[in-house]
Amino acid sequence: MTVFNYRAMNPRGRIVYGELDAANLVDLELRLKRMELDFIHGGPRRGARVLRSGSLPRQELINFCFHLEQLTRAGVPILEGLTDLRDSTEHPRFREIVADLVERIQGGRGLSEALAEHPEAFNGVFCSLIRAGETSGNLPLVLRDLAASLKREDELAAYARKVIIYPAVVSTVLVAAVVVALVFVVPELAKLFQSTGQALPLQTRILLATSAGLRAYGWALALGIVLLIAGLRLALNTQTGIRYAYDSLLLRVPLIGEVRRKLILARFVGLFSMMYASGITIVGALRSAEDVMGNAALRQGIQRVGQLIGEGHNVSAAFQAVGLFPPLVTRMMRVGENTGALDAALANVSYFYERDVRESVERLQALLEPLMTLTLGGIMLWIMLAVLGPVYDIITKLPV
Repeated sequence: MTVFNYRAMNPRGRIVYGELDAANLVDLELRLKRMELDFIHGGPRRGARVLRSGSLPRQELINFCFHLEQLTRAGVPILEGLTDLRDSTEHPRFREIVADLVERIQGGRGLSEALAEHPEAFNGVFCSLIRAGETSGNLPLVLRDLAASLKREDELAAYARKVIIYPAVVSTVLVAAVVVALVFVVPELAKLFQSTGQALPLQTRILLATSAGLRAYGWALALGIVLLIAGLRLALNTQTGIRYAYDSLLLRVPLIGEVRRKLILARFVGLFSMMYASGITIVGALRSAEDVMGNAALRQGIQRVGQLIGEGHNVSAAFQAVGLFPPLVTRMMRVGENTGALDAALANVSYFYERDVRESVERLQALLEPLMTLTLGGIMLWIMLAVLGPVYDIITKLPV
């Protein structure tokens, strides 16, 4: 297969450009025709892939699950449902993915097998749930649960962004204001101070030295920060021990660490509950859900839970031994096991964590706003005192 650049016309007469995987130009034209595009021009493009790496927007996956669930529930065959989705999807990359799913299913693949060919769009949990739905004959129900789960994840991600956005904006404004002051304002004041020849207080000397150092070596500082970030990212991606230590440290950061832990565990419990309710074994659900943890320290804990369950421990005892969850959560699991309603207990745990995340984010946001304001005010006050103190001394010594 070769990646081709193409120019085509859609049914509304609009010219569209894109990339598509095909064997040759004839195959490219046939694939475009199945996408209801009239081929105009195309040619091979080397060193590119049509399905680029990186995850797709979550909203596209939500729409995919919702529409496919409605169509399958109405009795529309999977192939026809995917064809309708392909024709109605506006996102160009996702449209190409759905078109590839249609071709693979026409070639005899099952839906879960076709989805597994696109891990950049459908992760292991998604494919495992679809496979369980195909096996049990409850595919519409699984698709409905997947859509609901993705919506919950989207809400959790929105709460996580709330924690990050305000400190990020305030920090950016603070750094920009301080840099402008040190690079442009303080040097002009330094000339005034030097012309008077008076002794300067300690905080003013520190400010002037900082300004001079930033003007002389600011480029080196910026380059060092960039290299440090690049080196850290490389180490995190290649060294397992460094990744584990870094993720463990993130969970211990004051204020934010505990909220991050709750966000990750809320996502895990929601997926684990949904997979268990769909008929996937507990060990299989744990193995699939641990891949989406996003934190090496918590992933290791989930792996340990799977080992303990494989050795014969029950679910609540395994989670209690690892210590990932508070006693209230493990007690809820134990009651569910004893009553034979573990799926309902896991659903209750998922609700408990989602509510806890919302309340924790609101509390943290209410605490961060005054804290950042005080920090910003304190730094600016120190700069003002370091600058205005000598200026006041100069003014008071002027002859009347």
